Amino acid sequence: MSDILLLQKEKFTFHKISLPASKSESNRALIIDALTKGENKLTNLAEARDTQTMIRLLREDGPVFDVLDAGTTMRFLTAYSAIAGKRKVLTGTDRMCQRPIGILVEALKELGASVHYLTEEGYPPLAVNGFPEQKTDKIVMRGDVSSQYISAILMVAPTLPNGLELELEGKIGSRTYIEMTLELMSNFGIKYKWIDRTISIKPQEYKATAFAVESDWSGASYWFSLLACAKEGSFFLEGLKENSLQGDSKIVEIMDSLGIKSEFKKEGVLLTKQEVSGLQEWDFTHCPDLAQTVAVTCAILGQNPKFTGLESLRIKETDRIYALQQELGKFGAKLIEKENEVFELIPSFSMPHRVTIETYDDHRMAMAFMPLLSKTDVEIRDLEVVNKSYPSFWKHCESIGIKTKITSHEV
Repeated sequence: MSDILLLQKEKFTFHKISLPASKSESNRALIIDALTKGENKLTNLAEARDTQTMIRLLREDGPVFDVLDAGTTMRFLTAYSAIAGKRKVLTGTDRMCQRPIGILVEALKELGASVHYLTEEGYPPLAVNGFPEQKTDKIVMRGDVSSQYISAILMVAPTLPNGLELELEGKIGSRTYIEMTLELMSNFGIKYKWIDRTISIKPQEYKATAFAVESDWSGASYWFSLLACAKEGSFFLEGLKENSLQGDSKIVEIMDSLGIKSEFKKEGVLLTKQEVSGLQEWDFTHCPDLAQTVAVTCAILGQNPKFTGLESLRIKETDRIYALQQELGKFGAKLIEKENEVFELIPSFSMPHRVTIETYDDHRMAMAFMPLLSKTDVEIRDLEVVNKSYPSFWKHCESIGIKTKITSHEV
């Protein structure tokens, strides 16, 4: 395993950054493409390992879908395989096989798919054995666990013989990701109705079309954070749209309070510094992937906000709440659960000479803590972890003047 040492760099002049394509949009477009037998023209697909894994598995179409550590790929391919009547074994890394999938599997079985677990109930690996017949056209799914389960079902819904009426039960988390899925489906000709808690989709065919994937707002968030923490500078992030399908575009609103002005141009968005007005609180229910980035930024800037909507962070690549608490503590910051699912961020008031960040096999831990280099030297353990979503991340760091040094260590 390797370390990457990011040396202190406080001053940034103007830089353009060509962001990677959205993993979320890419993976949805690929499933829709598979359901239309590859008749679409998809461009600007993500370089992320998750997306490249999806492309490879769909192309090879072998008996085993090994998704590695890709949660979205696991959920989407499970629904696709089941409703498409395929016979597959779906598996992944040890951590992937610890991430729950029971809500999705039970929904698929209720619809008529033949699916069973190969080891532990509710978790991968699992076997899909076809789709004999549709048993019902009405199901209820929890909305407060993972939007990926819901998106997986929605994308295959138009291909069901009787269509689907899906009722969402309880709090609806990551709503923007569900909306992204439906809007993407609409781009490929699917009509739907979403009234109150019920999404209705009649049986219909996807229409082949051309689709260009937008740049990734999750990846953009780290550059917002770095500029917020730096003394001066500006960035131009290419390929972002003001009216984005991606929920993580909320970073514009969040960072407006943390000292970043965003100006949308034809080719992307220009980031410049402005006065910090302060962030009092934020609900991450619909943009959980921004939580790590915002927590680190607030810790560095001396902000003391309250955070809610972090529930889904516990079942991500790692328990992100625990990981944040451990790594923030290395430079004197804290994330404290004050009451049930309400967290307070206590900022750092002193900065060590060097901070070593563990990544917990989580790409977002590595990238979210990168902006610490604006205040001190930073070691990031396991530099290759970013390949999951943003393989060119460290090259982009170097391109704006951040010095990097790679050293090896034994584990």
